[in-house]
Amino acid sequence: MAPERRKDTALLAARAGRYREYAPPPALRRHFSRFWSHALHDGPPALVAIVPDGYCDLLWIDGRLAVAGPDRTAAFPVLRPGTTIIGARFAPGAAAPWLKTRLSALVGRSVPLVDIGWKDTAEFEARLGDCPDPSAAMALFRRLLEEAASDEEDPAQDAAVIFAAADSGRPASGLLGRLDMSERQLRRRCHHHFGYGAKTLERIRRFQRFLDLCRSSGTMPLARLALEAGFADQAHMTREVGELSSLTPAAILDQLSMPERPG
Repeated sequence: MAPERRKDTALLAARAGRYREYAPPPALRRHFSRFWSHALHDGPPALVAIVPDGYCDLLWIDGRLAVAGPDRTAAFPVLRPGTTIIGARFAPGAAAPWLKTRLSALVGRSVPLVDIGWKDTAEFEARLGDCPDPSAAMALFRRLLEEAASDEEDPAQDAAVIFAAADSGRPASGLLGRLDMSERQLRRRCHHHFGYGAKTLERIRRFQRFLDLCRSSGTMPLARLALEAGFADQAHMTREVGELSSLTPAAILDQLSMPERPG
């Protein structure tokens, strides 16, 4: 499908069903920033845009565990209407040690967890497959990850510092002295823990600030949204938002300011 048509027809994933986030239990707060569930609506399939956020997620979908690697631009997966997806979003710096995989190998990919060679995959899938409903699956999903957490490495602290800088709009290059690393080392660490360099992470987190403003502002003019999110101007915002999401800022604002569909 052509990119121009996507700008007119794509639906942000959070608008394509009932999406909910949950705080991780205390035992998992070092490793995961959020748990979430996404129940897609029944009916004709929509063109759904999953936009980049700088994170990597562990998923339970269609009877299997999978890893959704970090994205550089929007993904447009084929999702069955009525499907419920359960996810755990890795905390910054946690995914690579947990998965024993550089995230640069997972950019733009959804990979069955068994293909990564994680030792508990078969057992976890068998136990989750016996759950009677999504609510029970979410509860068991958390318990299984709690069981596994004691064997996992702690998240990389430098990655958390880099992510926090990008999230606040501060360039990661300003952290070189604090982190005691060179620009080359910073680039290598970013590719290992985020899949791409610091500049790309900064662009993606600025885009996420724009999305947060769209959710909370309602009627804020686009020029003001650009300023508040940290873009140079409205034209810069339009270009960046289009490259990252294949939608226009106005289309995103319209979607995120709409009342949520019941059920």
